[in-house]
Amino acid sequence: MTTLITGGLVVSATGSSLQDVLIDGERIVALLAPGSAIAASVQPEVTIDARGKYVIPGGIDAHTHMEMPFGGTFASDTFETGTRAAAWGGTTTIVDFVVQAHGQRVQDQVALWHEKAGGNCAVDYAFHQIIGDVNHESLKAMDELIGEGITSFKLFMAYPGVFLSSDGQILQAMQAGAANGGLIMMHAENGSAIDVLVQQALARGDTSPYFHGTSRPWQAEQEATHRAIMLADLTGAPLYVVHVSAKQALARIAEARNAGQNVFGETCPQYLYLSLEEQLGAPGFEGAKWVCSTPLRSRAEGHQDELWKYIRTGDVTTVSTDHCPFCMKDQKELGIGDFSKIPNGIGSVEHRMDLLFQGVVDGRISLERWVDVCCTTPARMFGLYGKKGVIAAGADADIVIYDPSGHTSIGVEATHHMNMDYSAWEGYEIDGHVDVVLSRGTVIKDGTGYIGSKSHGRFVKRSLSQNLI
Repeated sequence: MTTLITGGLVVSATGSSLQDVLIDGERIVALLAPGSAIAASVQPEVTIDARGKYVIPGGIDAHTHMEMPFGGTFASDTFETGTRAAAWGGTTTIVDFVVQAHGQRVQDQVALWHEKAGGNCAVDYAFHQIIGDVNHESLKAMDELIGEGITSFKLFMAYPGVFLSSDGQILQAMQAGAANGGLIMMHAENGSAIDVLVQQALARGDTSPYFHGTSRPWQAEQEATHRAIMLADLTGAPLYVVHVSAKQALARIAEARNAGQNVFGETCPQYLYLSLEEQLGAPGFEGAKWVCSTPLRSRAEGHQDELWKYIRTGDVTTVSTDHCPFCMKDQKELGIGDFSKIPNGIGSVEHRMDLLFQGVVDGRISLERWVDVCCTTPARMFGLYGKKGVIAAGADADIVIYDPSGHTSIGVEATHHMNMDYSAWEGYEIDGHVDVVLSRGTVIKDGTGYIGSKSHGRFVKRSLSQNLI
């Protein structure tokens, strides 16, 4: 089937222009000047009117955790519910994390994730690999996974006894990444120091969700980020630091980048908008809704404004969600009386594109930077560019038609489609709206709502990162 999107402003990471987009089957085949002789000669089977709207590449959320085991429970979104919510919000590709914990075999976990995701995704999906047990076999598996299109590997400096790797283990994994071209991703917090601070807080009787934030101070994030950068420099491995929340950690990343090192920083919407005082400090147990790691930071210390600045300067490479949702009832409530038992995670996969567009409306970032950090650079960073993240001939027809004159109210009753009993973004009002979403040429969301299917999404093999300096 041929589809023509007419009259819209096509927005890329480098500029914007009025163009018509011609789709044949699953691919974009041409960009046409509106009203040109060629455009006039096209006779599509379907025409979509995008006048007054933006035509952008489908969003790529490069950090999600569907069905992730954590703290005796599982993230509440399945691949089916989570990717359907992604489709509602204009995200057409997710990159989820396969989890290997101590004692598990990497290849068995990859097979499990394929089983969970296969036939259950509304949008296309790819995988990163968490290496929670660095040993001879898992290091060997890194080489094998490169050939299977899983080309990035996450390590942890936090969660002793669960995921934490020693500096020596991190060094070995980085040496493997430097040799095979894989991208090393890092959860950068000093987990050993944090564990002591957590136990001290609980011993004082400081048990509310607020103390989740104060026991994971910015110094623990800055120190671990610096240590990861130094180990990457030693080994020559590229480094991607996930969910950066502290301005001091991003300052270290900016310094490394200015020195020419292959270091990249990711942040998330929660760190741009939410805060330690307002959310984690909510009355009673309400703050549990916003418990995540790294934690929300103090607005009084200016972290949020600094993170927006680093998006503008390019030192924040991508904005993902770290989507790891848990319900309050029976999940977050596991931590009543002990904040350390609250499952860590916030649900945002549905709202990322809207929340970042509000940054455009508010004058924090440009229209093109919005597309860059949400669509194009994630594609380059994770070996998807050319197929994803761009509106160009030959690319997958993953396209969002976004109405800047529309409006989106976020809340459980208003627009919430994630499998959660609350919204971390309750009451947020967005000056814009996702109108139409196409995934590989198929309309999966339109003015009537979601019209896709859970079997539409396909696994996408990724190449090595295309974003290295």
